[in-house]
Amino acid sequence: MKTATNISNEAIISITDLCKSFGNNKVLNGINLNVNKGENLVILGRSGSGKSLTIQCAIGLVKPTSGSIEIFGTDITTINSKALNAIRVKIGFLFQSGALYDSMTVRENLSFPLKKHHKNLSQQEVEEKVQEALTHVGLLDAIDKMPAELSGGMRKRVGLARTLILKPAIILYDEPTTGLDPITAKEIGELILTVRKTYNTTAIIITHDLACAQLTGDRLCIIKEGVIAATGTYAELANSDDAWVRSFFT
Repeated sequence: MKTATNISNEAIISITDLCKSFGNNKVLNGINLNVNKGENLVILGRSGSGKSLTIQCAIGLVKPTSGSIEIFGTDITTINSKALNAIRVKIGFLFQSGALYDSMTVRENLSFPLKKHHKNLSQQEVEEKVQEALTHVGLLDAIDKMPAELSGGMRKRVGLARTLILKPAIILYDEPTTGLDPITAKEIGELILTVRKTYNTTAIIITHDLACAQLTGDRLCIIKEGVIAATGTYAELANSDDAWVRSFFT
């Protein structure tokens, strides 16, 4: 069951006519999408439909062919790299693999972004923030482990802790439950809800996992042929009159 939250009518992310082509291959054909402050938005779609590409464009990892992407009221497609980096600090990105540095301990993985972006922090302050983030994902006892010593679910949790360390306003989750058993996947879904309640985050969640989508999503969108083909709650889409939309839920 989703944790109660206050979702405002203020769009914290606004994507308009987003297009992205690679040569003659047009992957995004005009994505239009608003994400309101406090909302967990799930994006579904077949493999290769452009789900992950959409959020890669949204944080400036990939430059769109055309269209606008406003985050906190600023069109990130028109700003310089310094201004973009200032916005990125407020955005957390949880990669499918967790993207931990294999040569660093869990402690060092979490300390790294703090030391990079908050050079004024003392070592004690860094340590306190690392322990706080790990406590929130239930992995304080793993602080001195290496990534190779962690299970897949633990790596996801540490990746999320590292994302939380900078207290982002927005978190982008790319397939957060991929490769996990159903019980661990549910735990990650519940953790996504706990993170929103604790940190007042806004999130876009890319997933193939319908259980995760149902658990975490206030609203779901389905991408088809590079555009948003359907939007609604899980129940609305699962009971849609459109057989193609319903096919995602059967």
